[in-house]
Amino acid sequence: MLVQKLMDCEEFIAGDGTLLRELLHPDKQPLNLRYSLAHAAVPVGQVSAPHALKTSEVYYILSGRGEMHIEQETQLVKPGDAIYIPPDARQFIRNCGSEPLVFICIVDPAWHQADETVFVSAAVAEPESLS
Repeated sequence: MLVQKLMDCEEFIAGDGTLLRELLHPDKQPLNLRYSLAHAAVPVGQVSAPHALKTSEVYYILSGRGEMHIEQETQLVKPGDAIYIPPDARQFIRNCGSEPLVFICIVDPAWHQADETVFVSAAVAEPESLS
C-alpha cells in the first residue's frame, strides 16, 4: 500500500505558473501507472499561463472559483466540477475568487515536460472576464 501525503510532496512552480505538488507519478514511485496525479493551486488574482499538453488532462476543483479557458470556450468553475481537457487544447485557468483556487490534475498518459507547450503569457490578459 502506498499512501502519499500532500505535505510530504515538494511544492514547485509548474511551467504554467501554478503551484504544484505531484502526488503520484510513475517516474517518482515504483508503481505501474499510466497517469499522473497532482495537486495544484492558483493564488487569488492569478492566472496560469496558456499551455497545451499532448495528453489528455482532467481538473477536479477542490476549493475556490475560477474561469476555465479551453480553446475558444470559457466557463466558470467551482468546487465539485470536473473539467476534461482534450489533448493539444490550448488552456489556462484564472482565479476569479477571493481564496486560492485549488484543484487536482490527472494527466493520462503521465505528465512529462516534453509533452507540454507553454505559450506567451501576455495573451492571458486579453480574454473577457465572466464575473
